[in-house]
Amino acid sequence: MGSTPFDYTHLLAPDLPAPAARWQGFPEFNFVGGHNDADGVPVAELIDAMTTVLQREGKTLATYNLASGPQGYQTLRAFVAEKVQRQRGIRCTADDVLITSGSLQGIDLVNEVFLAPGDTVLVEQFTYAGALTRLRRRGVNIIGIPLDQEGLRTDCLAETLEKLRREGTQAKYIYTIPTVQNPTGAVMGEQRRLELLRLAADYKVAVFEDECYADLLWEGTSPPALRAMDEQHQVIHIGSFSKSIAPALRVGYVVADWPVMSRLLSCKTDAGSGALEQMVLAEFCARHFDQHVTALNQRLQQKAQTLVEALNQYFGTAAEFTRPDGGIFLWVKLPAEVDTLALAQVAAAEGITFNPGPEWSTDAEPARSSLRICFANPSHDNLRAGVAKLAEICARETGIPSRIANIGQAG
Repeated sequence: MGSTPFDYTHLLAPDLPAPAARWQGFPEFNFVGGHNDADGVPVAELIDAMTTVLQREGKTLATYNLASGPQGYQTLRAFVAEKVQRQRGIRCTADDVLITSGSLQGIDLVNEVFLAPGDTVLVEQFTYAGALTRLRRRGVNIIGIPLDQEGLRTDCLAETLEKLRREGTQAKYIYTIPTVQNPTGAVMGEQRRLELLRLAADYKVAVFEDECYADLLWEGTSPPALRAMDEQHQVIHIGSFSKSIAPALRVGYVVADWPVMSRLLSCKTDAGSGALEQMVLAEFCARHFDQHVTALNQRLQQKAQTLVEALNQYFGTAAEFTRPDGGIFLWVKLPAEVDTLALAQVAAAEGITFNPGPEWSTDAEPARSSLRICFANPSHDNLRAGVAKLAEICARETGIPSRIANIGQAG
């Protein structure tokens, strides 16, 4: 016997996001999200780490937080403290580290501690869509600061902060991704970092530093993290193992002083992030982290080169981009007449997904013709074939690129 399903519509909370669609599997050419290189996942080493740590400490799973307290597994926190000091110059101890369920939980916790509806935050004009979504849900005033090849423009930041001061508005924080910026891939120079910190101190604004991609720098060197250069203790720092090890592990971290940490802990009411993941990561990282990241970065750099070559071949001068020095994304600008939101819908129907620029921008119009391509997960052949097909679709829908005769010569 059939029955009429219960109608929940009148019971739903107001202002919910649009309902999700059922997942239909990955498309043939999947260039969205933060997926990583599948062959770069250190499966054998993770299996070994899991066996070792469970044999040694498995009984601690009987208690919440592995008897390490609410900040997370002590051994992993100690590794994070050592890693950020050695690689990013941040002086801290395990007591300054909070393990979170991915860096997104860190963002949620910081927002819960600092933000109320109507508050003002400053972010990079093009930035992480997940951060923008969360800010919009909280009803805050988001002000986008323009970027250039070195990331956030501190001259524009200074103008904005002064304007807010004249209006009597106190910004709560400046959210920045200074090392391998998402989506542009920019790396902020040391002098600009110092200027950003000076402005934050002058205007009494906190700095929220997202360094989820700092491990994935293939070429050159990065200046120290903002938190490492911070003499005023105004910087809250987050990072993640999603990009350096595996996204599905969902392990991130926050580095903060106790006045902030104590507030984060009072808001983290989930009984602790996944314990098994923390145990395995700590065991793996102590033995393999640096070697693994070096090998992963070589793979990512090679895939980035393949993507750049494919774009040059199939889009020619119609695709403008700056080749990044790290990360897993390429930010591409097409001619102004291309609407990447519309293009994304057509491409998805034909098996190609990418992130249209307006989803990664505080204001849709400046990013209307831009798109973000994640190159880490597809194979080299898949990258080449996907870009070729995307060029065909784009030319058919928009007339850009105008000449695609060389597409037929793809190998």
